[in-house]
Amino acid sequence: MGRGGTLSEGVWKKIILSYSYVAIWIFLSFTVIVYNKYILDRNMYNWPYPISLTMIHMGFCSSLAYILVSVLKVVEPVQMTRDVYLKSVVPIGFLYSLSLWLSNSAYIYLSVSFIQMLKALMPVAVYSIGVLFKKEGFKGQTMSNMLSISFGVAIAAYGEAKYNSWGVTLQLGAVVFEATRLVLIQILLTSKGITFNPITSLYYVAPCCLIFLSVPWIIVELPKLRDTSSFHFDYFIFGTNSICAFALNLAVFLLVGKTSALTMNVAGVVKDWLLIAFSWSVIKDTVTPINLFGYLIAFMGVAYYNHAKLQALKAKETEKKATQFDDESGKLLDEKDEKSARKNESDK
Repeated sequence: MGRGGTLSEGVWKKIILSYSYVAIWIFLSFTVIVYNKYILDRNMYNWPYPISLTMIHMGFCSSLAYILVSVLKVVEPVQMTRDVYLKSVVPIGFLYSLSLWLSNSAYIYLSVSFIQMLKALMPVAVYSIGVLFKKEGFKGQTMSNMLSISFGVAIAAYGEAKYNSWGVTLQLGAVVFEATRLVLIQILLTSKGITFNPITSLYYVAPCCLIFLSVPWIIVELPKLRDTSSFHFDYFIFGTNSICAFALNLAVFLLVGKTSALTMNVAGVVKDWLLIAFSWSVIKDTVTPINLFGYLIAFMGVAYYNHAKLQALKAKETEKKATQFDDESGKLLDEKDEKSARKNESDK
């Protein structure tokens, strides 16, 4: 009973911890999205400068990561050559800066609920780009599932009350850049055995983003900010917003590190439904029945995709265990044969 009791206690601890990580990530992701919308929306805080906001986040995250890695030495830096940094980290930083810039810009033109519906296209983009880069094999069944997700999102877009073409273009661009970044992380970093924890990821990637974003910032937003003499930097608003953004980065890696990327996908679906409900009930965004019907089709497609991925992972694990068992059985048989051979020798 003792061993069984501790085992079940350990399992319970793991379950509670996993759910705690999921809850923390959902809460922070939810907070950052709603907070960013509040700052950028012309009808709320009315500060429509997405590049500036992203740069504030990246500057804050870079500084905190630098203090933790180089000053306090709480976290070990990753062993990395200049060549690897320039060829692997810089392209990922470039894509990340574009993804953040475009997704933050979309908040100015679209409702929170509709943005979440468009984000359902992420598995479609990741799979398509994975096939393009030969990281994923082309499967007819998966592709038809991707088409069903796309079809659902198209219906949701058709039913959108405040449809804005430019906003949709920005959000779709953000999805494509983010999906490319996720595939490139596998190709450029994971394949070389380089893994980042939350702090080292920000330590290496955030400064890149800051440098890349400074170019469009100087051209697009700096002249406008110069003309807006009435603006005074609100340390409380931007400070708390940046803290939330930094905490979300930690939570993302914590969730993937302690659970799995699949758990994060499922948690993401829960968060999306919560955001749609919040957007409709609190922000008073219009959510139409066609919106919801379309998103429901997309949601079912995403759920099926996650289920299929989980089954594939389970099959891989079973195969691994079977191979290990076969190897061990083989070793035991070899040892047995060796022993009987020695016995025969001694009998002679």
